[in-house]
Amino acid sequence: MFSKLNPPQSSAVRHIDGPLLVLAGAGSGKTRVITHKIAYLIEECGYSPSHVAAITFTNKAAKEMQERVGKLLKGSGKGLTLSTFHSLGLAMVRSESEKLGLKSRFSILDSADASGILMELFKTTDKKLVRSLASRISGWKNNLVSPDAALSGARDEEEHLMARVYRDYQATLQAYQAVDFDDLIRLPVELLANDREAQEKWQGRLRYLLIDEYQDTNLSQYRLIKLLAGSRGAFTAVGDDDQAIYAWRGASKENIAELSRDYPNLEVIKLEQNYRSTVRILKAANSLISNNPKIFEKKLWSDLGHGEPIRVVAARDEEHEAETVARSLLAHKFERRGKFSDYAILYRGNHQARLFEQYLREEKVPYRVSGGLSFFDRSEIKDIVAYLRLLVNPDDDPAFVRAVTTPKRGVGNQTLEALGRYAGKRHASMFEAAFEAGFAHEISPKQMEPLLAFCNFINNLQFEAGKAPAGEIINDLLKAIGYEAYLFDSDEPRQAKSKWENVTDFSAWIAKKGEEEGKNLVELTQTITLMNLLDRQEEDYDAVQLSTLHAAKGLEFKQVFLVGVEEGILPHQESMSESGIEEERRLMYVGVTRAREGLAISYCQKRKRAKEIQVCEPSRFIAELGEDLKFSGTTVTKSMGNEKLAMLKSALAGNGST
Repeated sequence: MFSKLNPPQSSAVRHIDGPLLVLAGAGSGKTRVITHKIAYLIEECGYSPSHVAAITFTNKAAKEMQERVGKLLKGSGKGLTLSTFHSLGLAMVRSESEKLGLKSRFSILDSADASGILMELFKTTDKKLVRSLASRISGWKNNLVSPDAALSGARDEEEHLMARVYRDYQATLQAYQAVDFDDLIRLPVELLANDREAQEKWQGRLRYLLIDEYQDTNLSQYRLIKLLAGSRGAFTAVGDDDQAIYAWRGASKENIAELSRDYPNLEVIKLEQNYRSTVRILKAANSLISNNPKIFEKKLWSDLGHGEPIRVVAARDEEHEAETVARSLLAHKFERRGKFSDYAILYRGNHQARLFEQYLREEKVPYRVSGGLSFFDRSEIKDIVAYLRLLVNPDDDPAFVRAVTTPKRGVGNQTLEALGRYAGKRHASMFEAAFEAGFAHEISPKQMEPLLAFCNFINNLQFEAGKAPAGEIINDLLKAIGYEAYLFDSDEPRQAKSKWENVTDFSAWIAKKGEEEGKNLVELTQTITLMNLLDRQEEDYDAVQLSTLHAAKGLEFKQVFLVGVEEGILPHQESMSESGIEEERRLMYVGVTRAREGLAISYCQKRKRAKEIQVCEPSRFIAELGEDLKFSGTTVTKSMGNEKLAMLKSALAGNGST
């Protein structure tokens, strides 16, 4: 069991006498420590699997642990708890529902359900206000502030009003016999803190805890750990204060310092050997993060070789940056004969992905998006694609329902329910059923008129789509359904503007594609459907990863392109306080340490913001990476990229390679 562990990892696995904090630097093998410790507790220390719990933050991390532990224990881990905080909380609420005043079949509300209740209570349809309310209530719950405490602690009229909504919201949940996401931690904490019998029961059931990504815990999660661990402190917390990047959702890296105060006998073990990155990358990462104050000092090191230089590229503007990255990536892949999945493009915010997606699509580079929606998964694109799918196949019922109701065109729910029932009886599609004489007797002429108008509109469009240019048809479609006006009526102006820009980008792409490939809209829609299916391929699908820095934590890639590294983006313009800059620096650190072999950092000299061209400053974090950087003022242009690819292909052909 210990043959694959280095000395600090081995010490962390063997330490079971009292509380342990494992400071696990990026790429230092923290999951290996957790999984081996689970095996050690069960096979060497006599713990029953049902008395051990490993808690993490994502289902993906829990599943990975499950697979690794399964291999180590060879089937002897039955009863072991490997779950997220919220899954554990749900199990506790289910078990203790009677004590918590809930029936056994209580409901769990998602964010849309919760927002609906808040809209009703606050008598508003202002989505921004509802999001603000939901965020405030979530903050109160995560900090274990009751509605009464929120009311008595309100500092002004606005906060007092929000606290009243919080009180009414909780009363509504109780009436519905429902809980929300935050209640799954809050309720177990309140129960264990106030019910000695329940506390002893759960401490007896979960006798050893292992907590992954400990730096991401908030106050209520830390309290849950303390109440379960009790005075024995039988736990191992594994975390890295240098990767604490979730303060915006209530996480507190101070929970690391809190452990030392709450458990004076806390043992601290540092994992500093990195098994992921080259010396050059780690040197830059250490240099960067040294600018932040430390709770515990640590320095990553590696024996994986010095590695290639870190490139820093200044692009003219965001289009040039996206083009440069796409072509550099292609040329590098061709030269190294690598896989697309070796590459990642990482950015601060979801909005930055659009241009990179566009250029990758133009170069026919497969990609997947995490930490945000893929271009084809955006609601506004799905709305338009629903119409296009109907042109290809009028019998596509899901596309029919989406198109006929977006924008609304006088076809109500009662009409659709009647049509659905009739179509089901006739074993026909909804589109086909709408034209049947028998259906006309099921609804009133007033209901029938807008439905037939829509179906005839699709028929006419389908006829035109077979002969007119794709760009012309999609523009006619957008005008006919009044989609721009619909967006601005449905969303706040900024969001509507962003959505409309995505739609116009999409229609421009369709027009360009149709022209270049000589395809009509029907043929192009089939291509789009295929691309959308590829977006959903299983994990081993060979594709470039596009990701926000937040979503990239825990991942690693051979080659990383870290883009938009400018003042105002990274660090973000709304994070200019001292603590905000420190968190943004940790975010940059996470980005740098995702790279195994190669790292390219880019920024724009100018960027378009709200129709104005603004001069950009490179991020302060670039200078903090140290001096071992390779700067480039010129970037790979289209012709340069094509020339390099042509040369490489020629060289390979000359060698008889394929």
